[in-house]
Amino acid sequence: MISPGPNLRTLREKLGLTPGDVETATERLTRKHNNEDYLITAGRLSDIETKGVIPSVHRLYSLAIIYRREFGEMLSWYGVDLNQTASDLEEFVPPRTHFSHALPNTAKIEKPIRIDPDFDPRTTLNFAPMIRQWGAVPVAYLQQLSKKDYSYGYIGSEDLTMHPILPPGSFIQVDESRNKVLKGGWRSEYERPIYFVETREGYTCSWCTTSREELILLPHPLSPALPTVLPAQETEVIGQVIGVAMRVGELQKEENNAEDHENRQ
Repeated sequence: MISPGPNLRTLREKLGLTPGDVETATERLTRKHNNEDYLITAGRLSDIETKGVIPSVHRLYSLAIIYRREFGEMLSWYGVDLNQTASDLEEFVPPRTHFSHALPNTAKIEKPIRIDPDFDPRTTLNFAPMIRQWGAVPVAYLQQLSKKDYSYGYIGSEDLTMHPILPPGSFIQVDESRNKVLKGGWRSEYERPIYFVETREGYTCSWCTTSREELILLPHPLSPALPTVLPAQETEVIGQVIGVAMRVGELQKEENNAEDHENRQ
């Protein structure tokens, strides 16, 4: 693991900066933002470099600007890795379905850049061992792959509206250009559009139909949720769910654990 203090000192010295130079630069940032939290005195910088003092978020930002480094990189030196956002999101699922603003803002993502030549896409397999090399790719490079605006959502742990198609904990991609409720044209429940809808109570994913001035939210037949009829003016169809990332078997595991707990009591 990188030792942040000595590393910061090395960066400073490579740029030919003295502690006084850093203090002067942070004074300018302080005046620009009218916030003294950006200020790093020469003495405080010495503590950061030699005594393991952890700088505040404002001071770390000042150092990133002065040393011309990415702020996310500087955070990683102190154990905060923004590339772990996706996996860390799985550690806690709020009870209500909601917009997810975390992943679209990450600077980079990890993607496979070299795959085993024996990989056969026709067969089911454990994909991870087939990856020979992973690389960090700026999200900006991938934006050219899509010409549409997408939103992202997360199915809350208490939202069973579209279970088992979209179980709680699912991460969804929403196409905002498809925000008109279709009246037909699908051949099965798997082709029927699922919409990401905002109501007065929050967000949810559901099949939808319209009736005059009303929007009707239709849950999956196997879901314990009931159909809901809402005034159209009190709802907004954000868009259609076009992608989903989810775990399988997790909900059943939680239900079994709950039953075991009740039996023991």
